[in-house]
Amino acid sequence: MNIPDQKPLPVTPIGAAWLAKEFGVSPLGRLPVMSQIGYRRSTLVDDGFRMETFPEVMRPLPELAAHLQFHLRHEIVHLEFLARLFKVAGPDQLQTWILKEPTGRYARRAAFLYEWLTDEVLHVPDNLGGNYVDAIDGEGLLAASPDKVLKVARWRVNDNLPGTKFFCPTVVMTDKLQVAADLDVPALFGQLSAEFGEELLLRAAAWMTLRESKASFTIEGESDRASRIQRFADVMARRTGQGPLPLTDATLAELQQEILGPKTTVVRAGLRQSPVFVGETVRYQEVVHYVAPPVSDLQDMLDGLQTFLNRTQGQSPVLRSAVAAFAFVYIHPMADGNGRVHRFLINDILRRDGVIPDPVILPVSAVITSDAGERRAYDHILDQVSRPLMMAIREKVEFAKVQTTYPDGVTSNFVFNAHDLARPTWRYPDLGAHVVYLSKVIARTLTEQMREESKYLRRHQRARAAIKEVVEMPDHQADRLLRSMEQNEDQLSNVMAKEMPVLAQPGVWAAIVGAASQAFKSDESMSNEVVSRYRPN
Repeated sequence: MNIPDQKPLPVTPIGAAWLAKEFGVSPLGRLPVMSQIGYRRSTLVDDGFRMETFPEVMRPLPELAAHLQFHLRHEIVHLEFLARLFKVAGPDQLQTWILKEPTGRYARRAAFLYEWLTDEVLHVPDNLGGNYVDAIDGEGLLAASPDKVLKVARWRVNDNLPGTKFFCPTVVMTDKLQVAADLDVPALFGQLSAEFGEELLLRAAAWMTLRESKASFTIEGESDRASRIQRFADVMARRTGQGPLPLTDATLAELQQEILGPKTTVVRAGLRQSPVFVGETVRYQEVVHYVAPPVSDLQDMLDGLQTFLNRTQGQSPVLRSAVAAFAFVYIHPMADGNGRVHRFLINDILRRDGVIPDPVILPVSAVITSDAGERRAYDHILDQVSRPLMMAIREKVEFAKVQTTYPDGVTSNFVFNAHDLARPTWRYPDLGAHVVYLSKVIARTLTEQMREESKYLRRHQRARAAIKEVVEMPDHQADRLLRSMEQNEDQLSNVMAKEMPVLAQPGVWAAIVGAASQAFKSDESMSNEVVSRYRPN
């Protein structure tokens, strides 16, 4: 199977690569570490992925136990791969290993992971012993927070996995990932506060919420729907960081109804009751970009996401928000509105983790839609999971001749029954690249998008005050006047002259234009001074 971005197995593989070759099992996601036998010890790093070369003396015996031990000891545990491997290999060789080495740390870890991933039960030796050992290496792979680790007496293993067997994201802790996760959001927001003042930032919060809503619809190709934009903005303003997370049927139904409004074809809100794919219609032909998990898996997967958020408390808010948001879009639990909740969760988790104050909303969608390159980057990051999955399952996707109407009101002829093939990818997606991506978006949001929005608002407020020094008028009229000046290149329009005859009096319009222009210039000068103060040496 030719899977994009998956490197070919080495000629003399060991560890996971040997197991993949021997048992004919390949993960759809790229193995973060592959090992081989060579002349001398070396490490080759390619965008965070490693090829490790070991001398001949390190070659394990040609059996499952030896190479699995090598994987657990020298490589990064890959849950999707192990789930596929254990299904093919079965329990016998693992059972023999644990009976032979009842105190072995790697045998006990393997036995625990086998039962955790397969739901099958191995026989525990009467003389099982040894100190408790972590299920996964927390230095190489994202693990549960120390106070959330569970002791499993059955295998004397510390369950430090960050999720459940139904959903447990993989995040490999590369140097790039660690830098992304360590993004200091409060410090960047503090710089904005120092430049513009908290009062102005809070005034800008409503505008930024509306901007985020509009940009979110732009991502979905529906930026011209004013009422829907305002409705979603209201939902974000009221619900971000408030109440339970939208990860159950009831909480999802409530949020979905608020987002979609009363006029919708969805007759049952909450967890969808229909199969779904993400795609488009090209010349009346359906093009499938991603197939989402079946209805029967949804609540278990959302419970796993909730467990992830519970078990990683205290860790990087940027990492947690990225995993929560992208996990939601891959689970795709609703018949409609998944994209909006996906982007809502970014701000929601950041707010809950205390790094963004109420009522501020980061307009991250505005950065995503800022130019064609950013939009391609967003699509590319979604492809990290969907593209290799579709390469493996595309031939299993069908469209029946007869349409079926499902309990949630969706009518579809989409059919997909190869759930077992896709399930390890759905359950254990590699979301490391998503964390790096979102960290960059959040940084740009704080240092570019929000700064520009705040600068515009400050200029607008100063210009409004300046023109009111020339002619007294209500704020809303001053705002309309400024908008007219911008649209008509500082020329007095007939509409404004008719509405406010005083503007046509000798010298009045010139004085207004001069006052507004001076206010904008003085603000620009101040902004440049502040920028130089915060520019790194």
